[in-house]
Amino acid sequence: MASQVQPVLFVSHGAPTLALDGGAWAAALKGWAGSLTGVQAILVCSAHWEGAGAVQVMAAAHPETLHDFGGFPEPLYQMQYPSPGAPALAARVAALLQAGGVEAALDPHRPLDHGAWVPLRAAFPDAATPVIQVSLPVPRTPRQLFELGRLLSPLRQEGVLCIGSGGIVHNLRLLHWNANPAPDDWAVRFERWIADHLTAGDTPALFEAAGQAPDYAKAVPTSEHFDPLFFCLGAAGGSALRSVFDGWQLGSLSLRTWIWE
Repeated sequence: MASQVQPVLFVSHGAPTLALDGGAWAAALKGWAGSLTGVQAILVCSAHWEGAGAVQVMAAAHPETLHDFGGFPEPLYQMQYPSPGAPALAARVAALLQAGGVEAALDPHRPLDHGAWVPLRAAFPDAATPVIQVSLPVPRTPRQLFELGRLLSPLRQEGVLCIGSGGIVHNLRLLHWNANPAPDDWAVRFERWIADHLTAGDTPALFEAAGQAPDYAKAVPTSEHFDPLFFCLGAAGGSALRSVFDGWQLGSLSLRTWIWE
């Protein structure tokens, strides 16, 4: 029997404390995931795995949980997400990339970083579905990331849910750490520009966001959280877009989450 075609998710994963109290964000992810059928495995492109050279593909049979953050409440460091890995899928990912001219290598030791396990814990709390990750290459361009997603888009036909995990607006220096006020005007302007161009299907403009989007320098001081969006656009292949969650954390940290289905 043929596998059900899976959607593509871009999730803004916010601060790690969402694993302790994700509120409406976590509820939205859980509700969305509960509507899915036929998910055989999950592939995550996270802001928190970058590397020069070949694109790395997680190939651990039982990936550990990485607590790659500091200064947060102690219970966060006790959390685990014991999902199985998928070594055969990892080999398939590497083969698809190599066939498309992208150098790729398997990493049998890579654990799940918090860009993966924090949103997955909200969406799939039973940790029963196999999960692998793919790294962000260094250096990279939006078009290269789009191509990376495009090369892996056939996996959607095989029951693989593709996720890009990062954040549309992510500037830790401008957060209101001791409050949760209304979002800053500059953050809203930037996110609205991105949302408008995503809704219009204007991928060429999104490729040029660094030079065209208002307040880009504030919203994207470094690109690693924004970049998984381009992976998603490539994997989505023109699928219909809809919003899963629209919200903010700590004043200017976007939690905006979309799916293509």
